Amino acid sequence: MEENKDIFDRIMELPGLRVFNGIYKKNKEVLLYLFFGVLTTVVSIVVFALCNVTLGINELVSNVISWIVSVAFAFFTNRIWVFAAPTKTATEFVRQLISFYGGRVLTLVLEEAIILIFVTILGMPGMVIKLVAQVIVIVGNYIISKLIVFKTNK
Repeated sequence: MEENKDIFDRIMELPGLRVFNGIYKKNKEVLLYLFFGVLTTVVSIVVFALCNVTLGINELVSNVISWIVSVAFAFFTNRIWVFAAPTKTATEFVRQLISFYGGRVLTLVLEEAIILIFVTILGMPGMVIKLVAQVIVIVGNYIISKLIVFKTNK
């Protein structure tokens, strides 16, 4: 019996992409996490620009709006494609949603602490620390999503 194939499995079976099918199957979850992570970043930037530049909303408010929208986008893409973790009840769905946002708030606070300590207090280069912090946040978000939010009992 053939397992259910999602759109990404079907895309990888297209001529020209089949050569990457082995790598894809081995690392599907991580590759999709990175793919949707890039798209989440694009969503965040577009929403920020729309709010701040187009609508003239304050940059801090625009940043909060873009964070809320991009985390919602990340939740649904992670839930549907990356971790394939559907829920059976509304309660399970709400638990998943709250734990996802909670995890993202946790890594946001961690990122803010890293920037505060290393840039504001110690005077290290902001962009270098921001990049290091982003790597830590991405790994943290993945671990939280995999082990807590979208944990499956298989």
